[in-house]
This record gives sequence, C-alpha cells and structure tokens, in this order.
Amino acid sequence: MSAIEQGVAAGRHERQRIRNGQVRGNTAGLAPGNVQANLVVLPRALAHDFLRFAQANPKPCPVLAVSEAGDPRLPGLGADLDLRTDLPRYRVWRDGELVDEPEDLFAVWRDDLVGFALGCSFSFEEALVEDGIELRHITCGSNVPMYRTSIACAAAGPFHGPLVVSMRPLKPRDAIRAVQITSRFPSVHGAPVHIGLPAMIGIKDLAKPDYGDAVPVGPDELPVFWACGVTPQAVIAEVRPEFCITHAPGSMLITDLRNTQLASL
Repeated sequence: MSAIEQGVAAGRHERQRIRNGQVRGNTAGLAPGNVQANLVVLPRALAHDFLRFAQANPKPCPVLAVSEAGDPRLPGLGADLDLRTDLPRYRVWRDGELVDEPEDLFAVWRDDLVGFALGCSFSFEEALVEDGIELRHITCGSNVPMYRTSIACAAAGPFHGPLVVSMRPLKPRDAIRAVQITSRFPSVHGAPVHIGLPAMIGIKDLAKPDYGDAVPVGPDELPVFWACGVTPQAVIAEVRPEFCITHAPGSMLITDLRNTQLASL
C-alpha cells in the first residue's frame, strides 16, 4: 500500500471513529502523517469576505479547501468527509458569543453555510518530532498553549482582529532548526512569527494562555511563537457575526492528505 493509500485508509478510519463517538477530545496523534485542519463555517453572505481575509493573512489562515454553500463535503480532503460529523467537538457562535459545543452539526446546519478547512500546526509538529525536537505540550500530554497578541491581522470587509499564536518552548539550537523545518510548510502556518520576549507581542504571562494549556518553559529555553488557526475565533469575538461554527481548540478535521504532500521542498 502506498503512502497516499495509507493516508486515505487512516483518515477514513479515524473519521469513522469520531462519527461513532469513540473520539471526543484532542485529535493530536491520530492518523499519524495525515494532515489535520482547523474549521470555520460561515453564512454565504460572509464567505467571500472571509476568503479575502484568509488570503490577506495566510500564516494564521492557510486555506486548504472551501465547500460549496450548503454542502458539508470537501471531496479534495476525503471522499467520505462530512463537516457535520467528522470533528470530535465543534463551537457554535451567535453574535460573537459561544453558545454551544456540540458533537455534530445536524441541529444547526443550514443550506447557506460555507465551510473553510485551514491548515493546522499538527502537520509541522510531526516534522519537528521526527527531527528529534521535543515539543513540551506533547511531553505533558496537554493541548498547545495559545495566546492572543497585540499584532493586528490585515482587515478584509468586516473581518479584523488580533493574531493568535501557539507557543512551543525550545532550546536556541532547536529553535533555529525549527525555523528551517517549518519554513517548508507554508500551507500549515510556516515559520515562526516571533521568538522570545513575549511582552513585545502583547503576551503578559506565558502561564495564562487564552486557549489550550500552559506548559513549563525552562531557563535555557526560548518561547517560540507560530501563527495559529484559532485566530478566526478571536476575529469572530471582535466582528460578532450573527452565526458561525468553528472547531473546538485541539479537535481537528482529519483529512486523507499526507503531510509530505504539503511540504514545499
């Protein structure tokens, strides 16, 4: 079986387990080698402006696929894939407020909804681990810490708001190598946006992430920050659209694509 065929089989297997209720939390480590994606679902009236926003902010919002209005499928990411059932947990937003975290979307799905699958850092994390770089949140068995920053995203239509970053503490040597490795993956956030000195991007306390879980940072380590696919959720809180759906942090869409297919070199 080829690597691509293995990816299709692994993606289908994990999505079926999610549909059956066997997975309800973090998807990190599931279907190793497969691309996982962040999810944003918006009414068609806002979809064009959100696509322009994503194109203007490719590091936090790298677009992997866009659905047709009302169609929950993304066949380019998986023949059987269904946006209504294939994430362990969703977030439903009304007027910018989180109102529900359902396990499927049948009760709220509408004919005018457009789904966006955005690249996820789980893809480049695999490449870092394969190179022998320790990732603290994996060691701790927790979700990666994520922070709202003072960096403004480029606005498009009504969409504007702060950049959200994920943080991984690394020794200087590993930080340099991580820049080299993740630069090969522009469709899943690419290279870091900031290294060290968190106050310079508006982060007051690394022990108090806005999303995810805090992890220890050693005295010989630098906090390394990557643009994060949770950015749209911070933007939603700013823009307050009348209706929106996202993934719950850490609960991703598992696709059939292989991470190696996204590498630029």
